[in-house]
Amino acid sequence: MIEKNNKKGARVAIMMGSVSDRQVMDAAADILGQFGIDYEVKISSAHRMPNKTREFVLNAENEGFEVIIAGAGKSAHLPGVIASYTTIPVIGVPVKTDDLGGLDSLLSIVQMPPGVPVATVAINGSKNAALLAVQILGLKYPDIKNKFREYKKGLEHVV
Repeated sequence: MIEKNNKKGARVAIMMGSVSDRQVMDAAADILGQFGIDYEVKISSAHRMPNKTREFVLNAENEGFEVIIAGAGKSAHLPGVIASYTTIPVIGVPVKTDDLGGLDSLLSIVQMPPGVPVATVAINGSKNAALLAVQILGLKYPDIKNKFREYKKGLEHVV
């Protein structure tokens, strides 16, 4: 499954291992959309579709992706598998599970070996994953950095 918003400029891939992760990961798409950042949503399991996942990640940089946000539950290997194939920053989103409340997902993502970093946010924290992607892209794109500054200023009114 692929969803594109077809904007120009910075590109982020939002990946998840299962359709059941979609509700959690939609918050990332919403944030990226608010910042006008082009994104593509893909469902590709590290366990059930390893070849498809590998192929996408190996081509991601050539396709213009600059950050990958990957959400996964249970054994949550997707973010780590992605990070093993690319130098693009990978942000992992542990998805809450019925079994262990997402702690299994969190530990699977955060405990990466040296040399294969995955930035990891809170359980079901795809909104913060997208905001981290915005910050990363802001290093290259001044307009994104300025929008993020305004977003941060606006947080004063949320409190």
